[in-house]
Amino acid sequence: MGIQEILTNIKERLGIATLNEMQRAVADNASLRNLVLTAPTGSGKTLALAIAMLRRITPADKGMVQAVVIVPTRELALQWLDVVRPIAVGCKSVVLYGGHSFREEAASLSVTPAIVIATPGRLLDHLQRDRLDISTAGTVVLDEYDKLLDLGFAADVARLVGDTSPRRCLLLSSATDCDVPKTLFGRGEVTRLDFGGDDASSPASRITIARVESPERDKLGTLRDLLGTIDVDRVIVFVNYRESAERVYNDLHASGFSAGLYHGGLEQQDRLNAFDLFNNGTTRVLVSTDLAARGIDIDGVDAVVHYHLPPTEQAWIHRNGRTARFDATGMVYVITSEGENIPRYVTWEHDFVPSPFTGRPRRPLTATLYFNIGKKDKISRGDIVGFLISKGGLTADEIGSISLRDHAALVAVPSAKVADLVKALAPHRIKNKRARITLISNS
Repeated sequence: MGIQEILTNIKERLGIATLNEMQRAVADNASLRNLVLTAPTGSGKTLALAIAMLRRITPADKGMVQAVVIVPTRELALQWLDVVRPIAVGCKSVVLYGGHSFREEAASLSVTPAIVIATPGRLLDHLQRDRLDISTAGTVVLDEYDKLLDLGFAADVARLVGDTSPRRCLLLSSATDCDVPKTLFGRGEVTRLDFGGDDASSPASRITIARVESPERDKLGTLRDLLGTIDVDRVIVFVNYRESAERVYNDLHASGFSAGLYHGGLEQQDRLNAFDLFNNGTTRVLVSTDLAARGIDIDGVDAVVHYHLPPTEQAWIHRNGRTARFDATGMVYVITSEGENIPRYVTWEHDFVPSPFTGRPRRPLTATLYFNIGKKDKISRGDIVGFLISKGGLTADEIGSISLRDHAALVAVPSAKVADLVKALAPHRIKNKRARITLISNS
């Protein structure tokens, strides 16, 4: 694809009129072959790598895989699909990841895609069943390579890259410096772009960090005070263990906070729901392990709270990188208790003393409707918008984000109207299909 076509598609289909410095550096390098890109979370690496990949894609070359994108998590795989599919006009893209219907993935491979986006284990599974041939892939993207290493995927990644064309180009990103085996690269020079510094454009320079001292070793009371005081729209509370995430979430929910729960022990649908409800404004607080520190795309996080101190410096960096994304500013709060060992990498600029919790946290203005039909049922976002306007009486401005899945859709609507809306929609069909429409709970 030509660079002007790519940039036009980015503007018209993603609504991004201006690339940032890192994305421009990639887009302006016409001779780019192998790339190692170091940049922090929230800097726009996905789009930068997508631009470099698409420049090597030929839409007219049907019937063979041209590019393979390997990512560490299913959430990042879906994020890639959301970026690539609208701008890769004329190219079939598929996503493969654990927890997704294997049968539906196999069906999607019946017509060979140009672009395959996958987690390592699921991609290997399809290859072993001879459902896919990636030997024609001339471009390989390894996004969040350091995370792939952390999760123990080094051998799988090396095997998968080795299955692609020996003339491949490799596009690799990492939030931190890491050693990349030379055997992963095909032919040609390696370009290294480092946007990980603490200059004025980096997220770290736009973050204010404050300590919140807890008078007790159990920090739940202090957390309630803090969340009631800062009263912002989106906060991620990081804990170190799944059991702790459950405990903190249950306490906040019982205290009236609009909270969601996110960790690796949840079912895939529960994780997706938690992500979507937080992203669309239905929940204001997301309690999570470090699973949410990387590999998911959440815009507009106002603050990050370290309920537990991060166990490593990388965790500190990645947690903080959830806020101050895309030129925004953000707050980071570190809750400490007496006698707690403070790692050297945990620093703050000032102390913050929250007001006592009133017991009446602000409720969100957004609620989420769940439709039990989706894109595999031939339903589009436009169909849902038209249905809500014609049968539900909403205006276009009242309809928020729509998360369209294979057999479901989550739609953000005004919370003040949701009860009447469910009743009004119940008797009607959407595109002559009966749909069960319910209010999805954040409990």
